[in-house]
Amino acid sequence: MAEKEKIDIRSLSLEALQKHFIQMDEKGFRAKQVYEWLWKKSCFSFDEMSNISKELRTKLDNSFVINNVQISNSQFSADKTIKNSFILHDKHLIEGVLIPTPGRMTACVSSQVGCSLTCKFCATGYMERKRNLNPDEIYDQVVLIDKQARENYGIPLSNIVYMGMGEPLLNYKNVIDSIEKITSEEGLNMAAKRITVSTAGIAKMIKKLGDDGVKFNLALSLHAANDEKRNTIMPINEQNSLKALAEALKYYYAKTKNPVTYEYIIFDGFNDNIQDAAELAQFCKHLPCKVNIIEYNPISFAAYINAGEDKVEAFAEHLRKNGVNTHLRRSRGKDIDAACGQLAIKEGK
Repeated sequence: MAEKEKIDIRSLSLEALQKHFIQMDEKGFRAKQVYEWLWKKSCFSFDEMSNISKELRTKLDNSFVINNVQISNSQFSADKTIKNSFILHDKHLIEGVLIPTPGRMTACVSSQVGCSLTCKFCATGYMERKRNLNPDEIYDQVVLIDKQARENYGIPLSNIVYMGMGEPLLNYKNVIDSIEKITSEEGLNMAAKRITVSTAGIAKMIKKLGDDGVKFNLALSLHAANDEKRNTIMPINEQNSLKALAEALKYYYAKTKNPVTYEYIIFDGFNDNIQDAAELAQFCKHLPCKVNIIEYNPISFAAYINAGEDKVEAFAEHLRKNGVNTHLRRSRGKDIDAACGQLAIKEGK
């Protein structure tokens, strides 16, 4: 059987895999053993499945393929952040980051090859979206970054953020399926509360998260709390206005009781004055939330720069005075273009 005709084994549910095994004159329980190797033990090779007979491993190798993700290149920052370029089975490249901070070890993973959104301050937004990632390709990033954390720092992953390349809610099913594999007892068994999905704001998909009763955390990349400014830097806002987003978020909260995090980058001379802070404080009244003020990381495609320290502090203080739970987030991995908004494949262009 030619390689291209082989079935991607991780695209199959356990039930579908059991049917294949029966067609191969193999006992159904063997499928469960293989499924466990694939998802619980994160096995990338049939040869490593030690409790499976050599004959069956040969059958598997002839019929199926494991399209595992591999690390193409890793860069180490002075602050211990590690940026990885991952190569997919079809030779596309994506990036993912290991972010070590006191008390936690976080994997920042991608959900698409490139991005279809065109946020003006984000390097990925200047790339073409090639395709969505499959659930196993997202899962593999977590597995590889966890291994990296253990090998380099002796600490396993504690958190996962879907804040890498792509818009997770435009790859909804695959993102949800990947989280199922990551959180399931049959998979990596990580707590859903340790996972955050970040969106640029797709109102109808935020409502769907509510309907689906998701257990993970939701973050909204806000960056401006009036439509005119947000339209300028995030064209997605033209179809998903702040009013529409507020309604969707209130619906989501009513269904899940999960507070929302707003991510807010303060750009010098654009969204950094007290009026901007007042608009953000007003937007925060819609539902329980917190604000992460994020340091901007300049990219070559855009002319934005980070606001001065005094303005950032004044902005944060105004939010706190108005009862908004506010945190200042310092960027990690800036020296290797691994910080928020900097992910863009440079090799192989």
